[in-house]
Amino acid sequence: MTAAAVSADDETKEGVMAVDLAPELLEILACPNCHSSLAVDHEADELVCTNTACGLAYPVRDQIPVLLVDEARRPSEG
Repeated sequence: MTAAAVSADDETKEGVMAVDLAPELLEILACPNCHSSLAVDHEADELVCTNTACGLAYPVRDQIPVLLVDEARRPSEG
């Protein structure tokens, strides 16, 4: 299988990369800011803090969560 074929298989019907992390990994990951659990936002390719007071959204790039507060998007940002 070629790299192009692998990439095409990972894409959703809309052509947007879907977050595909192991459930075991999601279970142990926590928000670096407040230590709450994270939920997957497949549309935005982000992991979002479940604490409404925090709510930071962390990008997932090439199926790797970037759990750096400086890289996170605030809930009010677009």
